[in-house]
Amino acid sequence: METKNQIFKRYTKEYHRAQTLPDKRMQTRILDTVADATQMHRKAVIRKFKRVYAKDISVQEARGRPRIYTPDVISALKDVWGASNRLCGELLFPIIREYTEVLRRDGMWANSDEATSKLLAMSLGTMKIKLGNFTKIQKKGRGFSTTSPSHLKHIIPVFSGPWDKELPGSEQIDTVAHCGSSLLGSFAYTLNIVDIPTLWNRAWAQWNKGQEATVGSLAAIEDQSPFPYIKLHPDSGAEFINWHCKAYCDTKGISMTRSRPNHSNDNAYIEERNGHIIRKYIGYIRLDCEEAVVALNNVYAVLCPYLNHFIPSRKCIERVKIGSKYVKKYEKVPKTPYQRVLENEHISDEAKETLREEHAALNPLVMKKEIDRLRAVLYDVQKKHGNSSNKI
Repeated sequence: METKNQIFKRYTKEYHRAQTLPDKRMQTRILDTVADATQMHRKAVIRKFKRVYAKDISVQEARGRPRIYTPDVISALKDVWGASNRLCGELLFPIIREYTEVLRRDGMWANSDEATSKLLAMSLGTMKIKLGNFTKIQKKGRGFSTTSPSHLKHIIPVFSGPWDKELPGSEQIDTVAHCGSSLLGSFAYTLNIVDIPTLWNRAWAQWNKGQEATVGSLAAIEDQSPFPYIKLHPDSGAEFINWHCKAYCDTKGISMTRSRPNHSNDNAYIEERNGHIIRKYIGYIRLDCEEAVVALNNVYAVLCPYLNHFIPSRKCIERVKIGSKYVKKYEKVPKTPYQRVLENEHISDEAKETLREEHAALNPLVMKKEIDRLRAVLYDVQKKHGNSSNKI
């Protein structure tokens, strides 16, 4: 007794030949015969004939909508995603054209014109879906707090906002401890600074968090900034709330305020960057040798321009409490700190022109590779000269 597959295979060619005839009676008789022999519905028989015929002539049956974003387009998207250090879809979408233009300019774009045009035409929703399939970086562990108050806190005024009317040069500052799993002994710190209106970020490594070392780091960062300090706003840590730092601000005519103790949201701009910049790129490794400070500053020399020129972000423009929850609204179009500087009317044309010349010579993919190389050098330095075995 023949099986169903054998019956269909025997009648397939005859059935499809009958489909080409103007008289459909032959096709009807074949359908009746096969439906009776297999006990299948006529519609199911017709579909089965199509599948068997397609398989016999080695034709794959195409179903659904045609595929627009083929593997070559996804490969191009992954190249840009890697150059941006794995930005999310909302932040990558508005800057993807600039990335492709820079990589093309420097001969580092190996994707076809068709794939590139499809990539640039991709919608935000589709890009978020495609990026969701890529591997995500997982954060490891949490750090320690080294903040403690000082008596000088009674002299330096508390300020908790609002921040939307601050001028360029108004900075939130904080230190990040590279202590690994223990606060004992000496180790490196990062002085992290962000400009509130433009989100221009700078970082500087130092050995321990002594008062003079912190003032020296503040001066070194200001020399590299496109605009001078007009206001410094730290937390209540002793590295900032001291007479050395207060004298530095008074001498330069810099206003100094501080956040309330145990209120990290008073310093929200810098607190979030401690996590998604310092911890994301450097990690939680213990850096307990002075050689690592130099190596870490070499990383920051490339990392900070990379972040400021090529990594966009969105500011929260409204925060409303509805019932027991807060509803936040963000800028519709993410912007890089570089774009915010160019749009700010309070920054001089000379400073903007200097930044334009610097921006024209930069390439995000080259910078990302250099950051990875310098970070590997940093870990090698710690492994060679460090006093303890660390896990990154």
